[in-house]
Amino acid sequence: MPVLAFCEDVAASGGYWLACAGDEIIAHRTSQVGSIGVISGGFGFEGLISRLGIERRLHTAGENKARLDPFSPEKREDVEWLKGVHADLHGLFTDWVRERRGDKLDTSQELFNGDIWLGARAVELGLVDQLGNLRDVVEQRFPDAELIVAEPKKPLAARLGLGGAVSAVASAVEHRAAWSRFGL
Repeated sequence: MPVLAFCEDVAASGGYWLACAGDEIIAHRTSQVGSIGVISGGFGFEGLISRLGIERRLHTAGENKARLDPFSPEKREDVEWLKGVHADLHGLFTDWVRERRGDKLDTSQELFNGDIWLGARAVELGLVDQLGNLRDVVEQRFPDAELIVAEPKKPLAARLGLGGAVSAVASAVEHRAAWSRFGL
């Protein structure tokens, strides 16, 4: 049975990795597709906690368990280790895309640098097979099928009965958290 992957909002990074598991990838014209790269981020709080008079107590078993701990000074060897992990993951990601998309890919373009493209450009580059959306494609290909789509839950603020400014702030935080999952 063919597996159709639909990218109706964002299929970036891990989302695109998953979409490549499908036999066909269908994206909306406004979908953001790609982000074939690896990213990790963090903060360094060691100066802040020192200024606040906070003593960090960290206990580990395993010499590398606390690599890149945000409350400890960054070590050059830990950054080099992380770069190696990123390179390995990026290699696995690009190999997977090449395996799944094959000759469909426009190899004259750099596709593995972390950029994203909107749906129509993603079709041109071979990252997706066609433009469309779930309802229209299923209706066209499987006219007798009954499509049941699970709708998203109400925003947290609405479920809690919060209104006005509190609702707006809560919705903004929830929205930002959702996009941060995509590294955006």
